[in-house]
Amino acid sequence: MLSLGENILIGFVVMAGALLFMALVNRLWPARDRYAQEDLIGWQLNILATTHAVILGFMLYTEWTTFTAIKENVEHEAGALRNLFRIAHGLPAPAAAELDHEVRAYASAVINDDWPLLARGRTPELTHVINESMWSTLAGVTGGSAAQMVALDHAYSELSSMTQSRRTRLLQADTRLPGIFWCVLLVGGVLTVASVAMFGSRNARLHVFQVFSLTLLITLAILAIGDLDRPFRGWIHVDVYPFQRALDTMAAVP
Repeated sequence: MLSLGENILIGFVVMAGALLFMALVNRLWPARDRYAQEDLIGWQLNILATTHAVILGFMLYTEWTTFTAIKENVEHEAGALRNLFRIAHGLPAPAAAELDHEVRAYASAVINDDWPLLARGRTPELTHVINESMWSTLAGVTGGSAAQMVALDHAYSELSSMTQSRRTRLLQADTRLPGIFWCVLLVGGVLTVASVAMFGSRNARLHVFQVFSLTLLITLAILAIGDLDRPFRGWIHVDVYPFQRALDTMAAVP
């Protein structure tokens, strides 16, 4: 969702804010006063940090698993398109030439229309129009040899698979992590960092390192979840390369 530079800037601002908060706490609430009661709240801080760590790890794992599934679905869609291109040559004329043209147009539309629109959070329509045209082309085949009828059956199968993958891709592009989950992640992160800033090591230098390292880790994890939650946007995104590879394969065939 964010660029690399924006991620770095957010990380810098958050860590600076955490260190400033720690310095402010040390100024307004001296260590000799608050550490006298540390044994009374230590177990609560451990539960808070552990709970947030489990939630953060689970969310990150879920987002990465979903991101991987989206990449696999894109590969499946592009693979079905390549298979459809190969099968098209086994259909009777003029359906063979029509489907060949439509498959090439679909690959170009995905690269030049779908991905730019998905990167802007919009739903593409051109590939839907081409997809409907492919179904019409296959439906128009009324006769042919036995081999051509077998090719037609396989073409229907691959087109059905490609259509389903496209629908899944658009659904995945619109799916977002619910706001309540973001609330849990952000509030938990703030409470965890604030707790460490108030009740860390008694050694000042070690305390700074604790706040810095924990804030850095939590910030990176939350930023990673945010980037993975927008699979077609930002500097971490699903690449259009499978369709570019498919188009290159088609271009090699006259």
